[in-house]
Amino acid sequence: MERVPEQLLERINAFRESRLLLTAIELDVFTAVGEAATAAEVATRLGTDPRATEMLLNALVAVGLLCKSEGRFRNSAVAARWLTQGSPESARAALMHVVHLWNKWSLLSECVRKGRSPQAGRRRSRAQTEAFIAMMHYNAEGRAPVVIEAIGLEGVKRMLDLGGGSGAYSIAFALASPQLRADVLDLPPVLRIARRHIQAAGVTDRVKTRPGDLHQASYGSGYDLVFISAICHMLSPEENQAMLRKSYRALVPGGRVVIQDFILEPDKTSPRAAALFSLNMLVNTRRGAAYSEAEYRQWLAEAGFKELRRLSVPGPAGLMVGVRPADAAALRTQAC
Repeated sequence: MERVPEQLLERINAFRESRLLLTAIELDVFTAVGEAATAAEVATRLGTDPRATEMLLNALVAVGLLCKSEGRFRNSAVAARWLTQGSPESARAALMHVVHLWNKWSLLSECVRKGRSPQAGRRRSRAQTEAFIAMMHYNAEGRAPVVIEAIGLEGVKRMLDLGGGSGAYSIAFALASPQLRADVLDLPPVLRIARRHIQAAGVTDRVKTRPGDLHQASYGSGYDLVFISAICHMLSPEENQAMLRKSYRALVPGGRVVIQDFILEPDKTSPRAAALFSLNMLVNTRRGAAYSEAEYRQWLAEAGFKELRRLSVPGPAGLMVGVRPADAAALRTQAC
């Protein structure tokens, strides 16, 4: 009888290495190692068990994130650059969001049985909120230049960043276009973080925060652009339809809505990252999921948008664009 293929077994057991890295990030092992340290020194700095700490460090050597010589451990170049607190390129604060996802994913079997996560709807703790927004900010800083290039900001004077999180996109858009003013609409605990980033970027005169909720009756009016990044996957189809109708009303005639999100192919089995991310929404939200281009087109059209387009940009997410058509009054004004 043939045995289970080794490659399949490796995939089944892949959680072990993932958990190793998440524990090292959570405990801040790489910062504790510093330039070089023994296992006992690391344990003292972390307040952890010496024997267990040495086992953890040895495993980190095995996967290539630490080096070991004469009983002393050192960070690899990768760990020193991205996983230590002192590095200017450290991603540890953002990666703590992945640490917090571990328990949610452990409930996947129950979620599939019942159709939703038993933890859906629970408020994040302050630490979880900080980590989540840090991850969103980290991702947005890297993607903003390609998004700006893809959509263009000509004629955009007022922008609504719906569920804008850290304000990273509003900041980038404002820096790219001196005439642009942006409103970041999000929950008060999130906006406290956003204001820190806005102030650090020196754009407090053009990027403002607006306390609000995606489910409120109106998003305001007079915007040239409504930008919706990494929001639709958190909501049900009905909630997305309602959000797009309110976005339509918030725009001036000729204004655009731009959605950035994972976009599935028609059979919803690819791209791989999007299909897996849909499960991430199953374990984290009431009715969220990744959606297909056809679904986005249907919602946009039902909300009244025209000139629907899908724009491809590097990375796992894509862009959907819709335009609020000029109304009859606007057309008469243009003709005069």
